[in-house]
Amino acid sequence: MNMADIIAILIIAVLFFSACIYLYLEKKKGNHCIGCPSAGKCPYRNTKKGPCSRSIENTDGK
Repeated sequence: MNMADIIAILIIAVLFFSACIYLYLEKKKGNHCIGCPSAGKCPYRNTKKGPCSRSIENTDGK
């Protein structure tokens, strides 16, 4: 392995570790739909069941 391979592996490892920390912190805050743009304002935020409000808007065909 040359130096470029080591640097690339380190960058990928840092990105992966950062993503894991972000997911952990968001789950700890109570956001169940982390990728949803309305995750902090969702009426289903504190429940483990229930559809995302974005999917409700998209299912009625509008």
